[in-house]
Amino acid sequence: MSHPDPARPVLSPLPRLVAAIVPVVAVAVLGSLATTPNIPTWYAGLAKPGFTPPNWLFPVAWTILYTLIAFSGWRVLGTRPATLGLRRTRTLALWAFFVQLALNGAWTPVFFARHDLGGGLVVVAAMLVMILWTIRLFLPLDRLAALVLVPYAAWVAYATALNAAIWWMN
Repeated sequence: MSHPDPARPVLSPLPRLVAAIVPVVAVAVLGSLATTPNIPTWYAGLAKPGFTPPNWLFPVAWTILYTLIAFSGWRVLGTRPATLGLRRTRTLALWAFFVQLALNGAWTPVFFARHDLGGGLVVVAAMLVMILWTIRLFLPLDRLAALVLVPYAAWVAYATALNAAIWWMN
């Protein structure tokens, strides 16, 4: 029985690139579709705390963050852990990665399309927990993949506080 070469990526370059980028782009498009029509109407009418950023900052921040998220996923999809324990960690890490991404995709429709501030708070808090867990699981597999998710975690922590304040004020 031959053993896999630990230096060779699990996925070849093109499938790996597609697996890293397509889900992130899908989440970004879904978010934009749910957000854009609600910014000048519903969102504009909400009471917001003084630490609310200007609207133009959100697409800039998310473009950078989505790029980092896809890069991080791409790196971990390319790992081939040598030990059974790390292979299990990789499987769990990828599950955590895609769960946090699904929560990311769920938050915008809940908050913006359904106008559910409390539901949005639950989703964004769960997303933050999953991002932190993903970072923790990525660390032994690919340190850079883990570290590039730190700005994402920081932004989502900020978004959680913002969501909580908006929920409280409205």
